[in-house]
Amino acid sequence: MPFFPSGGFLKPAILTLASTIFFFLCACSTPHEPALAITHVTVLDMTEAASLVDQTVLIEKQHIAAIGSSSAVAIPRGAQILDARGKFLIPGLTDMHIHLTAAGEPNGSRKFMLPLLLANGITSVRDMGGYLESLIPLRKEIEEGKRLGPRIVTPGPYLDGSPPSFEPSLVVTNRVQADEDVHQLVALGVDFIKLQSMLGREAYLAIAQAARREHITFVGHVPDRVTASEAADAGQHSIEHLTNVLRGCSRDEPKLMREQLYIPLKQETSEQSHRRIVDWQHELLDSYWPERAANLVAKFKEKDVWQTPTLILLKNDAFPTTESLTAPDARGKYIPPRTLEIWNKSRAVQMSALSPQDSERHAQLLRKSMDMVAEMQKAGVKILAGTDSPAPYVFPGSGLHDELQLLVEAGLTPIEALQSATMSPAEFLGTAKDSGTVEKGKRADLVLLDANPLNDIRNTRKIHAVVLRGKLLDRVTLDALLKDEMAVASAH
Repeated sequence: MPFFPSGGFLKPAILTLASTIFFFLCACSTPHEPALAITHVTVLDMTEAASLVDQTVLIEKQHIAAIGSSSAVAIPRGAQILDARGKFLIPGLTDMHIHLTAAGEPNGSRKFMLPLLLANGITSVRDMGGYLESLIPLRKEIEEGKRLGPRIVTPGPYLDGSPPSFEPSLVVTNRVQADEDVHQLVALGVDFIKLQSMLGREAYLAIAQAARREHITFVGHVPDRVTASEAADAGQHSIEHLTNVLRGCSRDEPKLMREQLYIPLKQETSEQSHRRIVDWQHELLDSYWPERAANLVAKFKEKDVWQTPTLILLKNDAFPTTESLTAPDARGKYIPPRTLEIWNKSRAVQMSALSPQDSERHAQLLRKSMDMVAEMQKAGVKILAGTDSPAPYVFPGSGLHDELQLLVEAGLTPIEALQSATMSPAEFLGTAKDSGTVEKGKRADLVLLDANPLNDIRNTRKIHAVVLRGKLLDRVTLDALLKDEMAVASAH
């Protein structure tokens, strides 16, 4: 459910802009860069194996060259040595739902988003819809080592119905458009296809067929005119925000769908519209059927449909409560005033319309959503940690730590929550051979923590250092990134 303050659209000529972008940081590893040895550390490799204590992790040429007892691993002469006694090493974190170009281009992704992501241990992101003319040059800068930043995969623009929910979008209303748009995006080199809520049923199924023909994954919302069960059968690989999943657990799903798609014959007052939404949400809660929910979860498992619940977005945007809307947050100092103004206006509208009864109903809907996540995890449906940052008050970077905490509150264990941001994203993206765990041969994208996150998931916030492509970003460097971020925010 992203928002886009500014931007453009697909312009192939713009894709050559990378050569003219100003590069402000050099993060490249050279053949002469010394090895890095992290010594006497406890390794949490993200498998089911026990924690490995008093280990030395040797990093050379952007990869993990060796892991073993600190008394046994030989450290090359001239290596950079980091004594990590009492600290815990985990894989770099992945935010599996983010919108880099939603921060206002050309500089929003670079000067606002990237520093906050890195300072919070996020070394990879799945961008879930944005402007290719900005994302492709940005990704190239990072890959060539000309800018510090996470690894990026992206679908480019959304595929949506008419009118689309957000920009950038390609409107699809029939099979011909589905075939042409999927083919065009594949030719442009996108990593997957992202679907939005306004797609019609025929267009959705046509996109699914086109994606299979082009051998590309499609993910996103379950459109309002499609059931979650049908999305699973069509081959949708991940569902975002649990869109229409609770509806799929209702004994009255066809009725709820008709009411959801209802268009009044005459213009409604705001009170009438609000009452209709309230009644629909009450019906959604009251008609929940455990047997139907279990069947839907079993189908997700059977069809390998992953879930990115973005609980932090549901809490702040879809189901806000008086408590969540009034809680102060010091992280606002990192947000550019123009973006913060958008956030504050959104929050003011929410607060003006929120009654105590609305707040209680939203709390029930959030709790039911969290219960569904726990049920899916227990049944073997894979969960991915994502945020939808920078949606209002979903803070870039630190929002992922909020999400991990909510996943544990939902019922996941700390190791399961951590896997949803490390090992599981690598499996989903097909990069498990190179990333997702702390193992010899894997890429050296790592986070060093001051406390054990398996004891308390909130300890993922206690970041001592980040290793990005084998390069050590110590606490001084991370604090400098945050200081620069504050300067950027205050200057705008």
